[in-house]
Amino acid sequence: MITGWRCAVCGASVDIAQPFTWRCAHSSEADRHHAPQLVQTIEPLRSSGESNPFLGFRRYLAVDTFMERAGITDERRAALIGDLGQGFVTTPFERADALSDELGFTTDGGVWVKDETHNVGGSHKARHLFPILVHLLAAEESGLAAWSGRPPLAIASCGNAAIAAATLAAKVSWPLHVFVPQWASASVTTTLRGLGAQLIECPRRAADPPGDPCVHRFREAVAAGAIPFSVQGTENAWCLDGGRTIGWEMARHMEERIDGSPFDRLFVQVGGGAFAACVAAGFRMSGISPKLHAVQTEACAPLARAWERAQSLGGPKSAAEHWVECMWPWESVGSTAADGILDDETYDWLPVLAAMADSKGSPVVVAESFVARANEVGCRATGIDASHTGTAGLAGLLAIRDQVQSDERVAVIFSGVRR
Repeated sequence: MITGWRCAVCGASVDIAQPFTWRCAHSSEADRHHAPQLVQTIEPLRSSGESNPFLGFRRYLAVDTFMERAGITDERRAALIGDLGQGFVTTPFERADALSDELGFTTDGGVWVKDETHNVGGSHKARHLFPILVHLLAAEESGLAAWSGRPPLAIASCGNAAIAAATLAAKVSWPLHVFVPQWASASVTTTLRGLGAQLIECPRRAADPPGDPCVHRFREAVAAGAIPFSVQGTENAWCLDGGRTIGWEMARHMEERIDGSPFDRLFVQVGGGAFAACVAAGFRMSGISPKLHAVQTEACAPLARAWERAQSLGGPKSAAEHWVECMWPWESVGSTAADGILDDETYDWLPVLAAMADSKGSPVVVAESFVARANEVGCRATGIDASHTGTAGLAGLLAIRDQVQSDERVAVIFSGVRR
């Protein structure tokens, strides 16, 4: 049962029936250190069997409860999710035998790879954005939306998140503004324009505060009336709803199709943090919590720094009281082939820190050599054509392979097709 949202920082609560609750009510331009989290009771995790995970796990989704509270019938809720969600499927999750052998695991252990490269938009990002779009369409349908013309959706991204946003927005002809850096890939910008997105280049301004100029311009657009179509839970908490389907799929697959012990470790690449937060939350609802290792590169590792700072400030569970002391933008972002996780701030750091603490996990910061090797060996051994960002979770395993027993069961997610 889902009742609403509660801010992990200030404790402010809001009912799930309240529309457009993108951020904590106490969040402001002067104080954005707030983090709404879903309030949901734990219940047995089951799928209804549909291949579309948003239908299979519909009763656990906050957006389904929102629609129910808005007076939308069960039949109509299923139809709305099913129609808009065409293309979403339960993605493969299997033991990678060749990879497990190459890394020296025994037959009892090994590496299981979840392949998100063939999902909508070529990555996991659309899973985060989907419930935001469902929320908006449901608000229109139930009369909760007051606008006379649709305000634009806005996102700060130059990669998979932007492509996912443009793919979904195009499905319903909703205008989308994408805030991109000047160095954005030509292949990505061409794809975005082909999907009808309007691109806004964001050079760094002398008067800008620390942080990503694309995020600054995105926030200005939202303040002017745009809708945050963001994969950052601090900008739009509803993105934390749909991302959990990945963890739910993995947990159910393990329970239904894998003999023996549960997973020991889970390695997830971290940029803004919503991906790791959602996968861990999905596992937690199944009652299973493998050790979570949040993986960043030496080029930009604000989460690992926050983890270390929190240890001396009462521990990760007390980190919300010490946001300023723990999390701030990385001062000098370097270069890495895994450029999709170069967020200079881990926006959803609080739930990731809590998940690592609860599972007795830890962050892993990897050198560029591990980023390169993970992509080479991971793609060669599995046949999955993923980007360096998409295989960065595996880089975390390679970096601490000597600390992992050969009979341990490890899960990684390849997300982000090579472009």
